[in-house]
Amino acid sequence: MTGTNNSDDIPLAGTSTSLAAADKMEQVSSGLYDLIGIKGKASDSRPGVTECSGRDREKYFQIFHPWSFYPASASELDEAMDRLKEELPKHGWQVVDYGPDTSKNQNINLTADNDKKKYSVKIVQMPKNDPPKLSLMVVSGCYQVPDGEKVQRF
Repeated sequence: MTGTNNSDDIPLAGTSTSLAAADKMEQVSSGLYDLIGIKGKASDSRPGVTECSGRDREKYFQIFHPWSFYPASASELDEAMDRLKEELPKHGWQVVDYGPDTSKNQNINLTADNDKKKYSVKIVQMPKNDPPKLSLMVVSGCYQVPDGEKVQRF
């Protein structure tokens, strides 16, 4: 699910309304929060709707959910990322990329796909941010709206 903009590579996630798919996305993000397993705070953000590249924008959509996790102390950031790398595969996620990015801070990036649930997450460890945080972007596969429904964008 990751690393391309080719619509053929984005799996179909089934049929759903935008609102129901956004509710499901919040459950997925909540599960990721639980896997972090250390004390901290999550940003208060809601999922959004975007089009599926190369598909009819009146019938197909993806859900995305950007959010951040702020550990109680900066020293726990490494622990949070290590836990995610270890726990994600135990919960149906496959880590497809892990390592430093090319930024001057060389932030650690983790990308994982859940092929069964049709979700992907990219997590960036940002220790030099003020305050230090994990930045998460969760995206779904392409949903098709039920017959007679329209894609609601929010």
